[in-house]
Amino acid sequence: MKVIGINGSSRKDSNTTILIKYIFKELNKEGIETELVTLYDKKINSCRACFACNSRKNCVYKDDFNDVFNKMMTADGIILGSPVYMANISSSMQALLERAAVVLDMNKETLSIKYKAGASIVSLRRGGGLNAVDAMNHFFLNQQMIIVGSTYWNMVYGQLPGDVETDLEGIENMKNIGQNMAYVLKRLQKSDGNDSKRI
Repeated sequence: MKVIGINGSSRKDSNTTILIKYIFKELNKEGIETELVTLYDKKINSCRACFACNSRKNCVYKDDFNDVFNKMMTADGIILGSPVYMANISSSMQALLERAAVVLDMNKETLSIKYKAGASIVSLRRGGGLNAVDAMNHFFLNQQMIIVGSTYWNMVYGQLPGDVETDLEGIENMKNIGQNMAYVLKRLQKSDGNDSKRI
């Protein structure tokens, strides 16, 4: 099994990276492979709503979107992580999710991430965290994915890189997400492959 963590931060060594790695550590303990996908070093333009992706299984515009989308399709679990900008997710995360949603919608007969496990997390300084988590969770919900929760809101407070380490309750929450995702993935793996029974 494999989980990818997509980091929507504009920084290389960001608070969001730290949080995803805490989740990864718990998943690795359970023998689950992990991969960090950063968006700061990728070019992902916004969706043009041209619908040329219809029956093509991917976007026709050649930037870094297709590579990230392919990783989402092959992963068993997806973690979406973003800092909070303007009380919402980062623009790079927004662009990724908008394009992914359109490609999936235009290729319903051949593409699906239904029943994959997903978790959304954010790093923030003050407010807007719930809006950001909600935006990413709605992507999961609209794709009929299974959302992994934790003991409290999936957000950790900090401003400068590394500050999130001082939010001890938030860090414990991240660890719990990793443990819960491992549990859900293992339960899904035990299913017989019949979608109607994978609940």
